[in-house]
Amino acid sequence: MLANLLSTRPGNRPTRGLGLLSTLAAVAAMSSVLIGPSAPPSAVPAPAGASTTLSRPAATAPASASTAASVTAPTGRTATATSTAGRTPTASPAPTSTSSATAQQAAGAVAEPALTRYAEAKVTQQRAPRVPVCGGKLTLGEVAACQSITGQQKNVWTVITTADQDTLVTQLTRGSGDFPSARVTNAAGQSVCTFGIDSGTCQLGPAGTYTITVTLYSPDDRGNYTLAVDSTRTPSTCDVLPGSFFSFDSAGATDTLPLGAAANCYSFDQPLHSVLGVVADPDGSLDVRGQILDAQHEPVCNLPYGSGECTLSRPGPYRLLMWEYYGKESPYTLKMRRLSNPVGCQAVPLAPFGDPAAALGSGVARAHDMACNTFTTDAAGPVLVRFMRQDEQAIAWTVHDTAGQQVCEKGTNSRFCALTAAGTYTLLVRNQHISDATVNYHVAVTRLDRFDGCAATTGTSWDQPALHLHQTSPVQTNCQPFQGRAGDRVLTYTAPAPYAWLVDRTGARICTEPSLEDGCVLPADGTYRVISYLWEWSADSTDLTYQMQIRRLSDPVGCPTVRPGAYNAAPAGAPGGIRCRILEVPAAGVYRIKAVHGDNLQAYARVYDPAGRTVCTDIQCELPTAGRYTLVLVGDRVIGNDLEYAVALLPWQPSGCPTVSDTGWRDAPHRGEFQTSGQLNCLQLPTPSGAHLTALLPGEMTIAASPDIEVLNADGRPVCDFSSLREYSCQLTGPAPFSVLLSGRDWVPTLTYALGFARTDGPPACPVLPRDATGATVTTAADRFAACFSIPADQHAAQESFTWTRTSGSGRARLSVFDGQGVRKCSQVDYAAQRTVTCALPPGPVTVLLETDAVDATYRLTHRDAATPAP
Repeated sequence: MLANLLSTRPGNRPTRGLGLLSTLAAVAAMSSVLIGPSAPPSAVPAPAGASTTLSRPAATAPASASTAASVTAPTGRTATATSTAGRTPTASPAPTSTSSATAQQAAGAVAEPALTRYAEAKVTQQRAPRVPVCGGKLTLGEVAACQSITGQQKNVWTVITTADQDTLVTQLTRGSGDFPSARVTNAAGQSVCTFGIDSGTCQLGPAGTYTITVTLYSPDDRGNYTLAVDSTRTPSTCDVLPGSFFSFDSAGATDTLPLGAAANCYSFDQPLHSVLGVVADPDGSLDVRGQILDAQHEPVCNLPYGSGECTLSRPGPYRLLMWEYYGKESPYTLKMRRLSNPVGCQAVPLAPFGDPAAALGSGVARAHDMACNTFTTDAAGPVLVRFMRQDEQAIAWTVHDTAGQQVCEKGTNSRFCALTAAGTYTLLVRNQHISDATVNYHVAVTRLDRFDGCAATTGTSWDQPALHLHQTSPVQTNCQPFQGRAGDRVLTYTAPAPYAWLVDRTGARICTEPSLEDGCVLPADGTYRVISYLWEWSADSTDLTYQMQIRRLSDPVGCPTVRPGAYNAAPAGAPGGIRCRILEVPAAGVYRIKAVHGDNLQAYARVYDPAGRTVCTDIQCELPTAGRYTLVLVGDRVIGNDLEYAVALLPWQPSGCPTVSDTGWRDAPHRGEFQTSGQLNCLQLPTPSGAHLTALLPGEMTIAASPDIEVLNADGRPVCDFSSLREYSCQLTGPAPFSVLLSGRDWVPTLTYALGFARTDGPPACPVLPRDATGATVTTAADRFAACFSIPADQHAAQESFTWTRTSGSGRARLSVFDGQGVRKCSQVDYAAQRTVTCALPPGPVTVLLETDAVDATYRLTHRDAATPAP
């Protein structure tokens, strides 16, 4: 009911005392609402394609401010309905319905004139303007403007209704000051209803004269107001909407709700059970409301904000009321599109897969409006509705059957729309562009259960070339068939990234539920298809291409085989471009599996069991049994089978590793090389568990030109990395023996290197660094780039200064100091030819390491109490 709709308005204005009670009483008193037939003039058919003008009388301006009050007719307004696009509007057949006039006369009510159906004519109803004081006779449809009222005054108005059980639509607006309220009484002085400011309704009894008394709440209140009422059964004026108004070709009617007006009224008829899409585009106001009533004056549909869909579920003729909730002047454009058996929609032929050629539809979706297309199918089945991405982002679309019922919509049916029967369907397009820009769109509709335009059937072997698909239209859809067996797990790769999904022979999408496993398990033997398209499309595009691979992940065919290799050697898996490898392992266990490109960059991969289920996604991979596993690269870099990569497959725990010294300051460094990308080298340390270790590298070696270093215990667990070995302190935890794993850096596939290791917690103890002016002399060379010294506990202060100076040759050096447990306490990251650094040292002995470039040079190294001045 109208009262129900009005009660849901946003931003209710504050009322107090009787004003609020009056509003609530008006809502509670209302038992039936809105419109009965009025008496429009005789129907005059309009020429095909002609404009129909609906006009209301002009208004008289309000009296000047010196006048106590004035009453004016609504502001003049002209509603224009225009049929466009060169089509001839078609009036809908009138439904069979029985007029209620005879029954009303038999009940003693005043007979109401019958509504002329499908009248396509100019309707003009004149009203004489009246200018009373704040009170007097109030004519239906007029707006009374009372310039002043006080709390001691009662403004009394009278209104006459000629229909029994009429409902008044009311509009009481507050100008400035306090809030007025109104009470309606009948001829016997009995209270009928009360209403407050803004829109409301009042249910009357028998036809006759009623009194409206407007008051303020408190004797001290002051204010002004406007007042207007109109009848829902015999409205003051009601424009007739012709049958052509409901076509999608119609430009609608531009109209205005005058300031303070109760409502605008439109009368129309359409077949019973028609579905209407109502669009009332307000000019800057979101408070325009609407309601459609049937021939018995009962509400059929409420239209929040003036727009929405309405099914005419009871017989007409019908009336549409439009009002602005707060009584503000509000221009708007009214359009009523019939969604069931629509008129004015462009037909779209069903498009094949591939280039749709001429099988395209188009339309213009204007701001706050809708457009339509129709398509016809000869059988039930799924279809795909395709728009270009730029258009899809600016519109919302739905598909409706001939009865106007929604079948599917953009949000949940972007991959398919299931049609349950043969017939003609309507594609409804609504503009939702954030800038209100007009959207000129193209659309294609394709049957997913047909094979028209599909490519030739392809295989699922991994070694076959990638497919190259063309897209020559922004709304094109491609179809790629392949054969599958029940239980096959199939993966699809595409590049660049189009939308792609699997369907069976009937066009039904398969594997729609989220899964932790990759790929799709085929439910039965038969022909399957990958449906795909590129969404990105620019105005200058003519032929875009993308690649596709359809591959069987279970029991794969066409993958090169890799078997475990050895450390300190090139990877066993020879470089190649096919994105998969069969890994044959002789026993269960934890393996090191790493795929690398030719530039030594890691290629991320997954490992699957024979059924295609994921086993691991990281370099450390536990294979549960001996046998065959499948490694597959992730991503699209190798989709063309032309980007080579190698696979290192090794037992996780290094073996066959040469032993390296942990007194690298005394012994010659270890020298090694990487001959190819993906090679992993290893060394074995003699150092016991719990000891502290540091790595020694030539000072001129950059990080990029040095190997990455990782120390593993006997369980294969990493305990130290490059950073802890070079900048902090590495304590060896877990069981011995400990292994050093060496690998090349990114972008460095080949490398020769030299390095050493030094135990920093002893034994053996390093030579003592004298605490005198002479200090110690350090000689460096290509095989000697580190020197180690010890300082007893009684030969250093809490703050000790260390100075090194290069005395011959070239190169630079850096210094580190470790406490008695081997923890690094002080270090100089930068290398320098000479420098003095001051370190805070703990009690007890300390170890000093001087690391240099691997070149011929000599240095003098001294230390002193930091509190002692330098010599």
